[in-house]
Formats: sequence, structure tokens, C-alpha cells
Amino acid sequence: MTHNSMTSLDRVLTTLGHGEPDRVPLFLLLSLHGAREMGVSIQRYFSKPDLVAEGQLRLRKKIGHDCLYSFFYAAVEVEAWGGEVIHVYDGPPNSGMPFIRKMDQIDSLEPPSVRDTPCLYKVLEATKAMKDAVGTDAPIIGVVMSPFSLPVMQMGFGPYFDLMHEQTDRFDRLMAVNTAFCVEWANAQLTAGATAICYFDPVSSTTIIPADMYRKTGKIIATKTISRIQGPVATHMASGACLKIVSDIHQTGTAVVGVSADENLRDLKQACAGKLTVLGNLNGLEMIDWTEKEAISAVRKAIDHAGPGGGFILSDNHGEIPWQVSENVLMAVSHAVHEYGQYPVRQMESE
Repeated sequence: MTHNSMTSLDRVLTTLGHGEPDRVPLFLLLSLHGAREMGVSIQRYFSKPDLVAEGQLRLRKKIGHDCLYSFFYAAVEVEAWGGEVIHVYDGPPNSGMPFIRKMDQIDSLEPPSVRDTPCLYKVLEATKAMKDAVGTDAPIIGVVMSPFSLPVMQMGFGPYFDLMHEQTDRFDRLMAVNTAFCVEWANAQLTAGATAICYFDPVSSTTIIPADMYRKTGKIIATKTISRIQGPVATHMASGACLKIVSDIHQTGTAVVGVSADENLRDLKQACAGKLTVLGNLNGLEMIDWTEKEAISAVRKAIDHAGPGGGFILSDNHGEIPWQVSENVLMAVSHAVHEYGQYPVRQMESE
């Protein structure tokens, strides 16, 4: 892999400043693939912080992308509250039965202390090990679930929407508890060495709630939460649509938005120009079946639509590349970015 004079961190910072670096930055958000790299099961991999750190470092060295991803799995936050986690051999651990089963449990709910929670402490240890290894060469991306989206795992979709619409006092109480936890968790990761925090907020996407509902709920909560996070924040819609609410997302104080493969990347880039850096939007599920040729074509198209003028980081659209995506496809994506993502971007002659 050829290395340019710019470090990955330089490249990303130039992009976030809406300038053109040497090439389009590539974030491959590979939470699971490190297990394969280390030759262990996914469950064992996440049980040992040193395995996760080493897996991330090896993947970056091999594939040549521009970040380290200290994210373990979304359900780690449910685990922290004492909830059930279900492990599978070929995908991320998932949250099991919701732990809020009656609405009145919210009245006495207290957030877990980050430093006293073993599953969270492992993430902090892995983050620190990555930071010790890369210094300022590459950004380390930490992850939090937004206070507004976490209840889907805490109590389930149906009960959460009932709460949101019918019990505003309890909704506000749950948001306050979740916000306290989210802020502490984000700042602990930044202290451990994360460069920025990815704020996953799929419930705020217009795929799940109408834009006007977002403005009354998710946007207000994001604005309050992000203002208390002591580092840069990227908001990720985890495959959800956001074109109609781009200006609202910008107003929350975030620097980046992770966008869906279901929306037009050119339109998203235009809507975000000068306000937000666009992160996306390769389809991670389709990637499972891509040939190397299809991977190159998808990368070229994405760079063509969103690369010119900076403000674009190529990534998948969900924030977690499936276990089933082959290393050959990942390598093809990386080679295509290194070849076609050089600035100034050469526009494709046809779609």
C-alpha cells in the first residue's frame, strides 16, 4: 500500500475543514473482522481488549484505511445496564429481552458508572492500547448510542413509541438518565484516547420518525448531549434517511453525518456543503455479494458524487461492515480509493 506524505489524521482533519487533502479518506468500520484476523471466535475476540486493539491495528495495516474503530457492539450498552446479550458466531452480539418491562421502572432507573462496568472498561482498555500504538497518525473512532435511540434496546420499539407519545414525563426522565450515561461514556472514551465520538442515532432518521417529530425530540436531545461531549462528534443514522433534516442535524453541533445508501449521495453532499462532512454511503449488505469489479465501480461512483471539494469520507452506510463481507472486497474498496480518490478528483464520464 503506498503511503502519501499526509497521515490519516491530517487527511481527515483537512476533509473536516471542507478542504481537499491528498485523497478521499476511507473509514472501514470493521468491528467484527478483527476476530478473523486474530484467528478467534467473535465472542472470544470481544472478551479481550488486547485482541480488539491488535485486530484493529492489523486490519488498518493490511487494508490501508484511515481509522481505527474502538466500537465493540451496540449491545455493550445494554450489557452495562445489566441487560441480556445474545452471542452469535457470524455477527455482532445483540441485545436480548428488554430490561425495562414496566413503565414504572423508569422512575427509579439509574445509569451505570462507566468505570465500574467491566464490559465498558474493556472498550476503554482497547481504546488506550490503540492510542498507545498509533499516537497521532490515525483517528480512533469511539461510539455511543444516542440517548434517544438507546431505548429501542432498553425497552423495545413498541413500548418506546408508546412512552414517547403517551407518557411525556417518563420519556423526559428516561432521556435525562440516558443523556447522563451517554455523556459519561463518550467522555471516558475520549479520555482513553478516542479522537472523536460516533453518535449513533437511527431513531432520529426520517426512515423511523417524521422530520417534525425529530425536531421536537431527537434534535433537542442531540443538541443537549453533544454540547457536553468534550471532543468532535459524528452523527450516524445507521442506514436511516436524513436528507430532509440535514440543516437540523447541523444545528445539533455535530461535524459529520453518516448517510444512507437509500438516498442520493450527490443530493446529500449538496445539502451538507460547507456545513457537515458526509460519511458514507456504500451498501454494507450488498457488499456481501459484490465482485471486486462491483466494489471498484461503487467506490468510483461515490467519489464522483461526493468527493469534489472535500467534506467527504468514504465509508459504509451502516457503521458496521458485516462479517460476511470478504477481505477481497475490502481490499478492492481500498485500492479503488487509493487510485480514484486522489485530489483533484477526476470526474467519471458517465454514470
